[in-house]
Amino acid sequence: MTLIDTAGRLLPPRYAARFMPVFARLTLLLTAADETSAASRMAMIAFAIRIVSAAIAFVSQIILARLMGEFEYGIFVFVWVIAIILGNLSCLGFHTAVIRFLPQYRTEGADEAILGLAATARIFAMVSATLIAATGIVALYLLGDRIESHYVQPLFVGAFILPMIALGDVLDGTARANGWPFHALSPTYIVRPLLILAFVAAAIGVGRMADANTAILASLAAAYLTTIVQFVVVTGKLRTRFPARKMEIHFKTWLMVAFPIFLIEGFYFMLTNADVIIVGLYLPPEKVAVYFAAAKTMALVHFVYFAVKAAAAQRFSGLVSGADRTALAAFAGQTVRWTFWPSLLVGGLVILAGPFLLSLFGPAFQEGHMIMVVLFAGILAKAMVGPGEVVLTMTGEHKICAAIYAAALAANLALNVMLIPAWGLMGAAAATACAMMIEAGLLHVIVRRRLGIVMFIASRPSAGNRHSAAEAG
Repeated sequence: MTLIDTAGRLLPPRYAARFMPVFARLTLLLTAADETSAASRMAMIAFAIRIVSAAIAFVSQIILARLMGEFEYGIFVFVWVIAIILGNLSCLGFHTAVIRFLPQYRTEGADEAILGLAATARIFAMVSATLIAATGIVALYLLGDRIESHYVQPLFVGAFILPMIALGDVLDGTARANGWPFHALSPTYIVRPLLILAFVAAAIGVGRMADANTAILASLAAAYLTTIVQFVVVTGKLRTRFPARKMEIHFKTWLMVAFPIFLIEGFYFMLTNADVIIVGLYLPPEKVAVYFAAAKTMALVHFVYFAVKAAAAQRFSGLVSGADRTALAAFAGQTVRWTFWPSLLVGGLVILAGPFLLSLFGPAFQEGHMIMVVLFAGILAKAMVGPGEVVLTMTGEHKICAAIYAAALAANLALNVMLIPAWGLMGAAAATACAMMIEAGLLHVIVRRRLGIVMFIASRPSAGNRHSAAEAG
């Protein structure tokens, strides 16, 4: 007896008639072996993991802030964000190039190329991250007297984390490309933050101080343990699935694809994280802690945007390949509404609960409430145009998408440098919100001019479709 049959027997007839088709579609999605169902399952698992990880990250950051106090916690998050950014950029796009090439090679039965791609991406990322880490260590040695003393040791330890972060990102991409979402996401987003918290608690339990040095050492241990286990598991699964005895290397081909990806993802990654670093360069650690807590609390709203992007990417791809601009415009407008109204609702609730949520980090963190309000304005600006960057990338407009992110990043950096000395944390929040508005405005204009599609919450769907159809014709 199937699960559907059991549900049909247990539910009252009127509810059974209503929900049985839903159960049937869900069962088909979970059991079907076609590529579309597999992609849908992976998206569902990935989204579930990200939701769980957001809860874990939020709670763990509250615990760390409570244990360490805002000064030491500010030092820790400053160094940790730098390590995450540099570790990710060290891959130079290879972690995403794996996702681009591996499915193609799998379809072609090119097992040797798959193993060569996996090995090349790992080695490249590790060597690149090691060189960046070594450069950082040399810079610390030469400029140590110009750096605040409380940052020197955590930065030195943080440099040794870079290779593991880079390797973890490549393993993430390799697992995603093979349809192993649990092995891709759970090590980085679930296991590692839990291990960091556990190692910090254990260190405090054996007598170490609850400070940034302890936290960054715990992060180092967690990153190495998590990544090494992930390496062993993913490598074993690769060897089992692709039992080739030799490798094929097409480094130039892979690099030519990886580098443009690096520009797009690198600019976007810097755009979403640079504000914390700039705050750390201008303001004391306790201010970094307050800003980080406020920004991460508002990041809860970004899950609406993430969910829409994850759900819409495959549909956009299909509509673009079908060359139906009217349907593409209609779906684009729909994604804007999916993004804006839930973001407005969730963001409003987070703002209302802001004082309570920030108080969980500690009494001093409640000054971050107005920072949340300002950041929310930027988030809403992005929500007003929906996932415009997905439309651009799916239609082959990668270069202009990279240019948009570069312009927004440049504006973010310039505004932070100008506004933080004058307005402190509010200056950082205003700079970041303005950069989001610039990004949203550029996306709206470019999508309209390049594709003839209006992505804006205030535009009427029918008018947008007529506009799109007219320009496409």
